[in-house]
Amino acid sequence: MLNTHPIMLTINNFINGQYLAASSIATFQNIEPAIGQPYSTIPDSDATDVALAVAAAQDAFPSWSEAPLEQRAAIMNKMADLIEARLEEFAQAESRDSGKPISTARTVDIPRAISNLRFFASAATQFASESHYSPQQGINYTLRQPIGVVGCISPWNLPLYLFTWKIAPALASGNCVVAKPSEITPYTAFLLGEICQQAGLPSGVLNILHGYGYKVGQAIVEHPHIKAISFTGGTETGKRIATTVAPLFKKTSLELGGKNPTIIFDDCDFDHTVSEAVRAAFSNTGQICLCGSRIFVQQGLYDKFKEAFVAKVKQLRTGDPLDTATQVGAITSQSHQQKILSYIALAKEECGTILCGGDTIDIPGRCSSGYFIQPTVIEGLPVICRTQQEEIFGPVVTLTSFDTETEVLAMANDTPYGLAANLWTADISRAHRMAQQLHFGIVWVNAWMMRDLRTPFGGVKNSGVGREGGFEAMRFFTEAKNVFIRY
Repeated sequence: MLNTHPIMLTINNFINGQYLAASSIATFQNIEPAIGQPYSTIPDSDATDVALAVAAAQDAFPSWSEAPLEQRAAIMNKMADLIEARLEEFAQAESRDSGKPISTARTVDIPRAISNLRFFASAATQFASESHYSPQQGINYTLRQPIGVVGCISPWNLPLYLFTWKIAPALASGNCVVAKPSEITPYTAFLLGEICQQAGLPSGVLNILHGYGYKVGQAIVEHPHIKAISFTGGTETGKRIATTVAPLFKKTSLELGGKNPTIIFDDCDFDHTVSEAVRAAFSNTGQICLCGSRIFVQQGLYDKFKEAFVAKVKQLRTGDPLDTATQVGAITSQSHQQKILSYIALAKEECGTILCGGDTIDIPGRCSSGYFIQPTVIEGLPVICRTQQEEIFGPVVTLTSFDTETEVLAMANDTPYGLAANLWTADISRAHRMAQQLHFGIVWVNAWMMRDLRTPFGGVKNSGVGREGGFEAMRFFTEAKNVFIRY
């Protein structure tokens, strides 16, 4: 039975293995986006709380960094097992906190968080260093040692999914972590503290701080004893972090925004492509950095595709996230809802034509005051207009026609972002040519959102710096030391 009754909860920081209020005792409210009402309080943490967490992490670091790899792996696997045993509780928490459909939280978010922990638990025992033999001279070998105390800051759109994506490789490689989830979606990170206690993670190894980015997030970035920062979020925030850490010489990984193209040629598998283009556009209410928000369709297929695509979009069910039939949930916050609506208004000013959607939607019952927007499709916009250039991060996509491969390459690459592209064609030679020339960190061919955790993840241009995933993440969270021994 789903719990639909609002209960005011108290979310606290998790420092040195214990739940603590903010040092200031100050709190602020957390809003459930589907109903537009507060359901928890969040600690308004600041630099004092960060200092407490860093001190705990420093105390824990010597023993955790020297712990046998198998011990680290066993604890992380236990954490995964405990989350899996409480999957429904975590899924409901994620859905309630973010407004995403409960079906998405059950099948995507929480299972992926479990996979993150298990994958990097295994990686801890498989991560190898290099050696270089020099005849008559000696041997060079590389030590990859944990950095120390690291900071992990994650976003609101995939809360536990991306939170664990950062902390798992950091812990697996022997670091201690001071982590901050988004203040918009803190609930599952809060529950993770219980998992740490039950799994036997030593106190101080993982510390979870809640609060505003400009207070606690900035304090994490600035703290002199936090040696590396892994951040996922908006490009403007990423710029501020880069400006702060540059003179401090901290390792930095920044996974930022996207304005991703979906490129459709007239030789594609039509029915499959239409279905996947809808999924790529509107999964998680369009609030995924990988969503295909700019759809380019070859001219000969354009009208047929537009008709089929819009028809499928109109069939999407927007509603109560706790309803298992819901496909499109709530926008995560009221301020973000207003941002998305402002871009829809801007598209009209830029002479775009709204093919469907374009407004808020009233959901009867408990969600009557929630933050919902109709899935929106717009055509007729020039490639260089703001609607096609700036990240909207919501259920809004644009349709644009093209004639040639050269033309669509130019249009797809004409963006300050470079995170992910997806390409649909039966011509394998074209697929290889296009993949090489698309200026994006990820290119999917005849697919979208196919994630193998072993592969490098990240973008180019304003989409970020560095790579996450697989051994790339393990390398980021370690320092390489060369040792030479003469024969």
